[in-house]
Amino acid sequence: MTVRSTVAQPLVSRLLAICLAALAAAACSLATMRATSSEPLTDERMAQLWLEPEDVTARDLLWGPGGRESAPRADHAYRLTDLDEAGHSRGYEVVGPDGREWKIKLGQEAQSEIVASRLLWAIGFHQPAMYALESWRLEGAAGPRHEVARFRLKEGYRAKGTWSWQQNPFVGTREFKGLLVAQLLLNNWDLKTSNNRIYVVDREDAAPRTWFVVQDLGAALGATRWPTGTRNNVVHFERQRFIKGLRPNGIAFDYAGRHRELFRDIMPSDVVWTCRRLAQLTERQWLDAFRAARYPDSTSVRFIAQLRSKIHEGLAMIPQSGNE
Repeated sequence: MTVRSTVAQPLVSRLLAICLAALAAAACSLATMRATSSEPLTDERMAQLWLEPEDVTARDLLWGPGGRESAPRADHAYRLTDLDEAGHSRGYEVVGPDGREWKIKLGQEAQSEIVASRLLWAIGFHQPAMYALESWRLEGAAGPRHEVARFRLKEGYRAKGTWSWQQNPFVGTREFKGLLVAQLLLNNWDLKTSNNRIYVVDREDAAPRTWFVVQDLGAALGATRWPTGTRNNVVHFERQRFIKGLRPNGIAFDYAGRHRELFRDIMPSDVVWTCRRLAQLTERQWLDAFRAARYPDSTSVRFIAQLRSKIHEGLAMIPQSGNE
């Protein structure tokens, strides 16, 4: 009897976990999409989420929003201030010899987050300065570590909370729907509130001074699956399309992850809005976005081909969008 009880316990635990996950999924499917702003959004308020770039083709996707001058140096030794053991990816909080603070992310998400961040920033969504280093060193270590690490700069802004995908001031706007379309293009399936931040920019002359940011984008460039997908996997990314077809009141996306309620009200014109902006990127910009994340060119070419294929799928919806 003791043996049976010992063996059965893990099975019971697994069944309980499955039931809890199913209940959570059901709750998510019933989640209400609601705009939290009772007033019409002004251009100034919309700018907290998105600002139209003057020229998409002029954006530097190798160095990103922080520019080359803000990049961390591989020859610096970084002092460890804290360990980050929460979430999927391990990491560190560090300070460089110049006093600047960084958050380092390691593992599968380090590269995919850089690319996703660069592409969102390219078309006007706010993103913090982040970079990838292939070789870096902690103070006191015998030598450098040869592992791709995402360095996110922790200066120039302060976080004042999180914002929800389901309930925020921008629900229902073309720009917010366009941001959701971008998540579908990237196969970012980890769409939870804790990954979104509200930033207050420190510069007095900044306009706007408040940003709504999708901060954690690492669960991208893989496959969307329930309850969790894959990350940074070009083979899985190549196997998944973008659009299955039209529904009577929307679009059937090739998306198998959680939070499907987010995509119920997306229409062809919303898809075209995002795809038209990404379609403006030059060959150099596409390659730079992946070089910034330290991908080998052979892998970059495959990811880019699939992303462009998905963008082409989106642009093919122009007739259904009314050519908006």
